[in-house]
Amino acid sequence: MAMDIVASTPAGIAKAAESLRAGEVVAYPTETVYGLGVDPLNSAAIHRLYQIKERPSGNPVLLIVSNMEQLSRVVAEVSPSAARYAEAFWPGPLSLLFPSSDELPRDLQNADGKVCVRWTSCDTAARLCDAFGGAIVSTSANTSGDAPAMSPDEIHAVGIALCIDGGTLAPSPPSTVFDPETDQVLRDGAIERAELDAVQKS
Repeated sequence: MAMDIVASTPAGIAKAAESLRAGEVVAYPTETVYGLGVDPLNSAAIHRLYQIKERPSGNPVLLIVSNMEQLSRVVAEVSPSAARYAEAFWPGPLSLLFPSSDELPRDLQNADGKVCVRWTSCDTAARLCDAFGGAIVSTSANTSGDAPAMSPDEIHAVGIALCIDGGTLAPSPPSTVFDPETDQVLRDGAIERAELDAVQKS
């Protein structure tokens, strides 16, 4: 079945949210690249997403939220350290590790039981979270090893139900992935080490 493409309008975003609730995989623009999303509490949908991406199940994907209340439903706690980085860089391209809520499937947690979450600064992605009513999975809209998609035309993975068309995105580094408890940068990205260090020293 061909991927349905909808406009980044209230009606298009509502349709995408319905697809998420139905357990389907949707594509949408983020502040960096096009992402793929599913309901983070639906294990079958997460499994389908890993199949579409040809991604090993032991390599967790992250979540996006549009406010701190949505964050509180997917993490066990927000430490003072994590709160400092969130206050400094959110909404924005910094993905932080938190202790996972017990409700999240193991596929979304790393070996230490942590989940990676970002408050997205992309208006379309944030409105999708709002329409869905909570956090959604966010991983680049490409099969593992391929270049990330910067437009709907570049999304070639099979099995995606719907894509919200946000046009062609400007080139951008991925979000930085950071563990505020261990002070480790797990993926270099848009937020540089020096910027993180400045928060630590403030």
